[in-house]
Amino acid sequence: MSKGFASPKPRVLLADDHAIVMEGLQKLLQTEFDLVGAVGDGWAMLEAAERLRPDVIVADVSMPVLNGIDALRRLKVDLPHAKVVILSMHLDIEIVAEALRSGASAYVLKHSAIEALSHAIWEALAGRTFVSPRIAQGAIANVKELSPYSTLPAVRLTQREREVLQLVAEGRTIRGIAAILQIAVRTVVFHKSNIMDKLGARTTADLTQYAIRAGLIALGSVASTTIPAEPNIL
Repeated sequence: MSKGFASPKPRVLLADDHAIVMEGLQKLLQTEFDLVGAVGDGWAMLEAAERLRPDVIVADVSMPVLNGIDALRRLKVDLPHAKVVILSMHLDIEIVAEALRSGASAYVLKHSAIEALSHAIWEALAGRTFVSPRIAQGAIANVKELSPYSTLPAVRLTQREREVLQLVAEGRTIRGIAAILQIAVRTVVFHKSNIMDKLGARTTADLTQYAIRAGLIALGSVASTTIPAEPNIL
């Protein structure tokens, strides 16, 4: 069914780090959409979006290296008209709000993907916003106005601090983080210190707990990305 779109089918890029989920998404969407690519982290999503120019991107929130929401923010700078459907396990309304405030066209809970994901993609293509019905009644109308992470400490991290926080919480070393972000080791140390001061954190475990609550990483996240041998110093 074309839903008003002429052939060929709308082009969709998938971004999720779980192989089983990715396989399920491909089976679910392949009859209605042209699946142009599948990637496993936020940085790979940005590269693929720039190269493939899909009509819609379906992205998980809790991806390694760069999470879906921060990847979405970066994407909107270079491709402001890109349509992004966030697919997530998180029911937390603050995370839903942050996704929509960052430019997501839709927010779909993974457990309802079979029923809702295709519809959400078509809604995004039509320029409308879709949120899974399970999100609390009344929250949908107000979700874009909510303060992000209102249940978390009242701080505002910069984009770079969020990136460093995620990588620290994933268990990356300081040198590894420097290599991934292509910044100096001393800069990573500086950012980590600032983050700990802002959050009132005393240990890396405190940072990890915050990152999980904020949806930056999922429980059980592990470092898996190949890291360049030497960082470029900025």
